[in-house]
Amino acid sequence: MYLKETGSGDLVEITRVEQLIDPCRSEVLGRFHSGEEIQEIQSFAKHDLVFPSDEPLPRCWLDPDYKKH
Repeated sequence: MYLKETGSGDLVEITRVEQLIDPCRSEVLGRFHSGEEIQEIQSFAKHDLVFPSDEPLPRCWLDPDYKKH
């Protein structure tokens, strides 16, 4: 799955989708998808990621108490 980092606008390949949909995790592993070489895996804060269309991530992926709001 690819998301966009809001700071740079670059695409990030999410390597562990289960981390992304877990609302108790604030970070997810992925790598920038740019250039010709495969980039190193690093940690990205979920609040810095959006879908490539600039749509925000679903609240149920970010907030463990989303049902209370």
